[in-house]
Amino acid sequence: MGLYLNPNADAFQMGLNTEIYVDKSLILSELNKLVSSQGNFVCLSRPRRFGKSMAGNMISAYYSKGCDTRDVFSQMKLGQEPGFDKYLNKFNVIKLDLNGWYQRAIQRNRKDLLMTDIHETLVDEFKVAFPALSFCSGETLDQCILKVYAETGEKFVIIIDEYDVLIREQVPQSLFDSYLSFLNGLFKDTAIRPAIALAYITGIIPIVRDKVQSKLNEFTEYTMLNSGRMSGHVGFTREEVEALCEQYGMDKEECARWYDGYRLTDTIDIYNPLAVVSAMRNQEFGSYWSITGSFEALKDYILMDFEGIRQDVVAMISGGSVEVDVHSYLNTMDCFYSKDDVFTYLIHLGYLSYNKKDKTCCIPNEEVRQEWVRSVKLSPDYKKLMEIINASKKLLDATVEGNEEAVARALDAAHTEVTNPLTYNDEHCFQSAICLAYFYANTRYTLFKELPTGKGYADLVLTPYLPNIPAMVIELKHNKSAGSALQQIKEKNYCQALNNYKGDLLFVGVNYDEKTKEHSCKIERMVNE
Repeated sequence: MGLYLNPNADAFQMGLNTEIYVDKSLILSELNKLVSSQGNFVCLSRPRRFGKSMAGNMISAYYSKGCDTRDVFSQMKLGQEPGFDKYLNKFNVIKLDLNGWYQRAIQRNRKDLLMTDIHETLVDEFKVAFPALSFCSGETLDQCILKVYAETGEKFVIIIDEYDVLIREQVPQSLFDSYLSFLNGLFKDTAIRPAIALAYITGIIPIVRDKVQSKLNEFTEYTMLNSGRMSGHVGFTREEVEALCEQYGMDKEECARWYDGYRLTDTIDIYNPLAVVSAMRNQEFGSYWSITGSFEALKDYILMDFEGIRQDVVAMISGGSVEVDVHSYLNTMDCFYSKDDVFTYLIHLGYLSYNKKDKTCCIPNEEVRQEWVRSVKLSPDYKKLMEIINASKKLLDATVEGNEEAVARALDAAHTEVTNPLTYNDEHCFQSAICLAYFYANTRYTLFKELPTGKGYADLVLTPYLPNIPAMVIELKHNKSAGSALQQIKEKNYCQALNNYKGDLLFVGVNYDEKTKEHSCKIERMVNE
């Protein structure tokens, strides 16, 4: 048993001992299907703080010969699976946190010797773990693995967390070349392939196509764009979050508005684990994931001078989606040739969510949207956008007060900002303009777009989570009248969505006239007894 070769289960146990722990052990059921098969090299990319490291600790604790974790896993979801212990504590595990190694190398002023230090440390642990074999100074990790396999037939599981840190940090070429040699020895040499039962590497960005792909082309990638069999195993699923909301007495719809939005498949979307756990622990929804990093990382990219990027940023901050081609991006940190490359990169970082069916991207949730606003608020290019956002509190007050003219003029300004001459009359842009104009409402309401209710779909329903403010149903019309929008709310019984709400209701009818490019508004108040 060593720190990196056949480690114990202490790191995994620390996770189990936390106040809030969600059982994600079924990822092992998927990985067990891949052991010693053609698909046994796995690369999983997820945004930071999405549970990659905790999953790596669990995978190590399951396969490592350095511990006995039968009692633990038998009580978890995996323990209910037939043959859950097929590979339990059966392999030599090598577990490396590459970011941890890199940070220590910086502190010790040994950055250029990082890969040498890794090899030498692992050789020393091989000497202890396999005393009957002879290991020489200067041998590499892959050579040690081959020696053990040739002499004993024992196989290895290799786990590398944050494999991409040396790519993201843009290290000196000499260090990067030694890292490529390290990857080549472990994963490219056909002689070592039979010795590896499973390789599991994680990162924030997928495998870089123009730098390391040739060294890692044996890996099957599971990304934010193509998550496959790993979709629900890293990150919290809706069902897991709703169970936590029930346990901690938190509103599940508001939790979804704050932290959901990463749709990986038609049936699976994931929440940010750090944010959800923080909200449950603090009993308050707010920005938790975003404060663990700098918004400058986002700002640097969305302020790039690519054609169309500003209009798309405004549309997404307003609640809309934009088309994106995710296939041109090379997964690098320094080669961006279009707004598509920028948006694809931000999808991998968690600042955008990708709809594979529609080939569009959007800002996933309220927590991330606030980060986008912080990133553009001081930019001259987004001055008008910030004016509308800053004026949105006055608009909300005007709506509650029944000031129809003020509401109409505010929508005129928002509509102009969200659209361009080619999209001005687009209905989706109209809805985005409404959401932008009512930006401040997110601090008081949960917003539902296209909510099924009564005999149809209400365009926008706002349910308050603060006391003594009215709920709202907003209906949009195009080239008709604000009065007809109000009439539709009543005729189709859109207020049915608020049957459980007791208090004032506002019906807001809005019409957009294509010829005059102006909005009109009618507001009625009623009491839901």
